[in-house]
Amino acid sequence: MNPTPRQLELLDEVRRQRSASVEALAERFGVTLQTVRRDVRSLTEAGLLIRFHGGVRLPGSTTENIAYRQRQQLHEAAKRAIARRVAAAVPNGCSLILNIGTTIEAVAHELTGHRGLRVITNNLNVATILSANAECEVLVAGGSVRARDGGIVGEMTVDFFQQFKVDIALIGISGIETDGSLRDFDIREVKVARSIVAQARQLWLAADHSKFNRPAMVEVGRLDQVDTLFTDRPPPSPFPSLLAEAGVALVTCGPDAANADAQDEPT
Repeated sequence: MNPTPRQLELLDEVRRQRSASVEALAERFGVTLQTVRRDVRSLTEAGLLIRFHGGVRLPGSTTENIAYRQRQQLHEAAKRAIARRVAAAVPNGCSLILNIGTTIEAVAHELTGHRGLRVITNNLNVATILSANAECEVLVAGGSVRARDGGIVGEMTVDFFQQFKVDIALIGISGIETDGSLRDFDIREVKVARSIVAQARQLWLAADHSKFNRPAMVEVGRLDQVDTLFTDRPPPSPFPSLLAEAGVALVTCGPDAANADAQDEPT
């Protein structure tokens, strides 16, 4: 499915509350119970929500991510806005690591017009997208390929990334928690991400608004390791103060960007 704007807002509301009743959702959005039930039915059939008696919750909790095809469809406009801003900040002629994730793949699409890039990736989708750019050299990590999303993981992948030191590493993440931790679900993917973080002169994080306060099981790193965060909305409290304390440059890329700090450009 391709969720409607209201359905995306409904998903965000359930994410914030962890669970919600059908009645509360109808009141929150000013629609009828019948309308909410139709939305819930569509989102449940797509695997984006789980129904229980009288309400709904998100699937998977801290142990399992949403399926790849579903993640591709969620917050597409936000991911495109983030991708355009990231690509605009990437200079020609630099070295990059791009890891696994649908937002990172959106960035790869926006980089197809760049020149002189050397891109190192453990994402087969990124490699396919950028291989169409004759001005871009693409190096692909070895390791085990995950059939569900084209991600490459494993100890061989960790060892591969340890050979490099790049200008910019751009990573995606499944969740950012209020303790300042960056989190994901797959321990093998996390081990690779930690290796990528260690090989970056500048670490950029691309995360849409749904990643704030989203729990996931495994810690990738901390906010104070990030140089620049690209997101589509001003983050909720307490993240602005956490980002300031960690020295992270915040770049807000979506329709609410006008409300962002004017001094949010990456260095």
